Amino acid sequence: MTRKLDYRWNLRQVMASRDMFQTTDLAPLLAERGIDLSSSQVYRLVTERPERLSLKVLMALLDILDCSMEDLIEPAAAAKPARKAKTASGEEAGVGMLRPRRARITRDGG
Repeated sequence: MTRKLDYRWNLRQVMASRDMFQTTDLAPLLAERGIDLSSSQVYRLVTERPERLSLKVLMALLDILDCSMEDLIEPAAAAKPARKAKTASGEEAGVGMLRPRRARITRDGG
């Protein structure tokens, strides 16, 4: 079985520890280093975990924040998918063929 690897992206936390609380704080600093990103790209870089990242952008972030790669990218084991509950006979637990019946609302004649 192969081991699944994952990572945590800590850019927002590292920025906060350097009193940078807005994504707009980062754009001009990146531009000074020749990295021209739109405001939405900078926002996604800070708030979401990037799947791909240019090494130039990574090096600029390390320089701007005066931190190491370990501060920004933290290796982590991939979360295991939740296992489905099974009954004693080995079948999947659940409602199976049982489904609720639709309720009918009727008015009284009075």
